[in-house]
Parts: sequence; structure tokens; C-alpha cells
Amino acid sequence: MKVLVAVATRHGSTREIAESVATALGSALTGAGARSVVEVRDAALVHSIEGFDAVVLGSAVYLGHWLEPARKLAESCAEELRRVPVWLFSSGPVGEQTHPAEEPVVVDDLVRRLDARGHRLFGGRIDRHTLNFPERAVVTALRVPDADNRDWPSIRAWGREIGTSLAHAERSVS
Repeated sequence: MKVLVAVATRHGSTREIAESVATALGSALTGAGARSVVEVRDAALVHSIEGFDAVVLGSAVYLGHWLEPARKLAESCAEELRRVPVWLFSSGPVGEQTHPAEEPVVVDDLVRRLDARGHRLFGGRIDRHTLNFPERAVVTALRVPDADNRDWPSIRAWGREIGTSLAHAERSVS
């Protein structure tokens, strides 16, 4: 089984989430006796998912939207993505939301279009030292403190969940 974990990140935090998901997913497949290869790639460098049996696609969220490379990959490969199991994840938010009931990223349409098996939202990380001037101005204006809100146990658990699901699907096909 060959799995692609494609990710769009601006400062590396979301890629770290993707790598953790990939590691946990691969371990779950191996633990279930499935031979697997799990690759993490930048979404901007993926032009086809040919040869992959499943895909996890994730993006950092800025102002409620996925980064362009993840959106473009989802759009350009939508037909291919509908043919394999797909999971989506978003990295954000950081700080407090002004409207807690609001979803910080709207991906329902994308979940439907890709026939994704689900979407997970993970907390993000803010480190002012990695931000450019406009980004620092925004987080300062919004009074967002430097913080790492990524829940590593939940991230790894989700990766294992995906791996277990794929292993069960592979066994039922064999």
C-alpha cells in the first residue's frame, strides 16, 4: 500500500503535523501486517496522485482558508482523489476565536467534492521569529500570543486511525 501525505505549509508547523500523521499511519499499517510506503510531499510539488492507494491532504489555515497549493491540488486532482480513500486536515487556529461556535476553516464543500472520509482540525503554532512583518502585525493586532497549540497525542491517534482503516480495507480486498 502506498500512501501520500500532501501538505501546504508556510512556516513548517503544518508539515510537522503531516510528518507525525505519516509516521503513525505507517506504524499502524506495519503493525497490522500490511506492507506500506508513506510519503510526505509538499502539495505544490504534487501534480498527480497516480500510483498512490490513499491520500491525506492538509493545509495551514490563514484567515479561514487553506493555502493555495493545497486548494490547487484538490481542484486539479479532484477526479483522481475521488477514486482513492482521502482524509483532510487543517492546522489552525491559534489564539481565541471571537465566535467560538464558528468553524475557523470551511472545508465541507471540499469534503463532499473529494468524497473524503473526514476532516480534522488541529491547533497551530505561532512563533513571531518565523513570521514576516505583515504576519507579525496581524498577530500583534489580534493579540495572539506565541504558542504551540498542536495536540501531538491526538495527531498521532488520528494517523493510527487512518492506518488501521486502510489495513482493514486491504485485508477485506485480499
